[in-house]
Amino acid sequence: MTQTLVVKIGTSSLTQPETGQLALSTIATLVEVLSTLRRQGNRVVLVSSGAVGVGCARLGLTERPKAIALKQAVAAVGQGRLMRIYDDFFTAMQQPIAQVLLTRGDLVERNHYVNVYRTFQELLRLEVIPIVNENDTVAVDELKFGDNDTLSALVASLVDADWLFLLTDVDRLYSSDPRNDPDAQPISLVQDIKQLTVKTGSSGSSWGTGGMVTKISAAQIATGAGVRTVIMQGRSPHNLFKVLQGEAIGTQFEPQPRPINARQRWIAHGLIPTGKLLLDDGAVKAIRKAGKSLLAAGITQVEGRFESQDAVKLCDRSGHEIARGIVNYTSEELQKIRGYQSEKIAEILGYTGAETVVHRDNLVLK
Repeated sequence: MTQTLVVKIGTSSLTQPETGQLALSTIATLVEVLSTLRRQGNRVVLVSSGAVGVGCARLGLTERPKAIALKQAVAAVGQGRLMRIYDDFFTAMQQPIAQVLLTRGDLVERNHYVNVYRTFQELLRLEVIPIVNENDTVAVDELKFGDNDTLSALVASLVDADWLFLLTDVDRLYSSDPRNDPDAQPISLVQDIKQLTVKTGSSGSSWGTGGMVTKISAAQIATGAGVRTVIMQGRSPHNLFKVLQGEAIGTQFEPQPRPINARQRWIAHGLIPTGKLLLDDGAVKAIRKAGKSLLAAGITQVEGRFESQDAVKLCDRSGHEIARGIVNYTSEELQKIRGYQSEKIAEILGYTGAETVVHRDNLVLK
């Protein structure tokens, strides 16, 4: 059976912890495994960190730069070298690859999102393995993914993947950091991520940006998009075969029911919410149970500044997010019409607006 697999490997697995130099044996094994999976008929996407780490080694820097401009310059040096190494290894396996560099902006704009989606579909149809990284050279803070765990989860949602593998420097998720707590318990299966209670440490290594917090967050995004997610040891890429054959390796997160279409996945995961609407109990029930649109009468509070067609969080009285959607009014307009029936809107604003604040077609339950 053909499956779509997204494999993310972190800097901590790609490099030697002492020196920051590339761990070539791990990369060679990973390339061999991914090429084999591709030949077996699977669609494979690799999300690879390491550009900044490789750039640091190339330039003789002993620690990861903190200044944005320097980090972007180092990433530009490292990305080319990293791709050359991948290209050499994949060429030996006669497997074509493509470089795809993304910023969050590519997923926020609907037209950009559709273009990226089509590019991935064509590459996968051509039996190419796309190698994805954040475009560190041009990304600005507000349009950064923050880490490649988040990026890989959004890519898994975008390509409608069956599996997301997060390869890291620990073998699985534990109840607390096993490096500090001898009583830490391994967790093999997470059925409902909302019920998960773990103590997470800081980022794993001095070379990477993501710790266990970002991996759990990524698993939440991916499972919410219907993608089964696995956290496992990056130094043993052969274990990918074993997991796909049903072995309980690493920590698996069971997927939630898949959003119906690409537009819903875009609303749920591509957009960055710029505001929050607090709703009364009646509106929460209408949205959750009956699948209704949101009307102005159900809004009790408006938080944040946003324009019409921006994404907003829809929350219950306690502030818990129940849905996400694209709003038909600005925050200023909503401050005036919240709590009022739809027929009063034209009278309050002085012009006829949309009957719904968020139409059900532009709304996704969380």
